[in-house]
Amino acid sequence: MEPGHNSIETNNMANNKRPVVIAEIGCNHKGDMDIARRMIHLLGCMKDFDPASAIDVVKFQKRTVRELLTPEEYDAPHPHPENSYGATYGLHREALEFTAGQHARLKEWCEENGLTYSTSVWDLTAAKEIVALAPKMIKVPSACNLDFSLLAYLRDSYGGEIHLSFGMTTKEEEGRIINFFAEKDRTKDLVIYACTSGYPVPVEDICLLEVSRLREAYGNVVKGIGFSGHHNGIAADIGALTLGAEYFERHFTLDRTWKGTDHAASLEPAGIQKLARDLRNVSKALTYKPEDVLDIEKVQRAKLKHVREM
Repeated sequence: MEPGHNSIETNNMANNKRPVVIAEIGCNHKGDMDIARRMIHLLGCMKDFDPASAIDVVKFQKRTVRELLTPEEYDAPHPHPENSYGATYGLHREALEFTAGQHARLKEWCEENGLTYSTSVWDLTAAKEIVALAPKMIKVPSACNLDFSLLAYLRDSYGGEIHLSFGMTTKEEEGRIINFFAEKDRTKDLVIYACTSGYPVPVEDICLLEVSRLREAYGNVVKGIGFSGHHNGIAADIGALTLGAEYFERHFTLDRTWKGTDHAASLEPAGIQKLARDLRNVSKALTYKPEDVLDIEKVQRAKLKHVREM
C-alpha cells in the first residue's frame, strides 16, 4: 500500500478534533484490585471537577506469563531486583497479573465511572480472553507489534478499534504492519502511535516529529494517529498535539516513588488532570481567525486603534 498524504492543518487544526486521553494504569496497581478500583474512581471523578480535564480511556495490561517467557526467562532473577514483586522474573510478572474474571470486573468499574476500558494484550491467549469481554478498543504494545499470530487474531476475530504502538520498530516493519491490516480492510479501525520505548525517555529521545511523519505517511490510511509518551512532564504531549496527534497515552500512578519500572515515567492524579485540561484548551486554540477582526477585538479596535494616512 502506498502511504497516504495528509496535512496536519486539515487533519487536526482545522477540524479541531477533541483529543482522546488514555490513562494507562498498566501494572501500576501492584497486583491489587483495591488499588486498581481506587485509581479508576479517581480518574472518573476528574470530569466532575472540570469537564475539560476528563479522562476518556483507562488501560491495563494482560499477559499469559508462561506463554511469553521461556522456562529460563521465567526462573531468572529480575534485572532490577529493587523493582521486583517476586523471587524470579516470572513470579514478578505473575504477581502483577489479573485474571480474565478480574478484568471483567475492571471493565465494569470503568463503565460505572463513565470511562472506556481497554487493555494491552501481550500474547494470543491474553488476546482471546480480552476479546471475549468485547471492549471498545484493544492495544498492541510496541514489544508485540511483530507477533503476526496475535495481529491476525485481532484483525480477523475482533471488531473493535485496534491501537498499536511503533516503539522499537523500523519503517519497513511499520509498512509491513499497515499492509497486514490493509489486506482485510481493517486499517480504518487502526490507531497507530509514535512512541519511544524507554522508562523514562529523555527529552532528546522523544522525537516528536515522528508524529508528523506518521501523519504524512498514513493519515489517510488509518483511523488516527496517537502519541504514547514515557517522558517526564507534559510539555511534549502538547507539542504532539500541534503536530497532529489525536490520541494521547500516558502511564498513570498514585505515587511515582512506588516500586516498579513504570512509576517514574508515570503521571500522578494532578499531572494527568492537568495534561487532559491543557490538551483540550490548546486544541480549542488551534484555529485560524474566522474573520479578520473578531467580535472580542471590535470594542478594543474602536477604542485603541488609530489609523493615520500618510
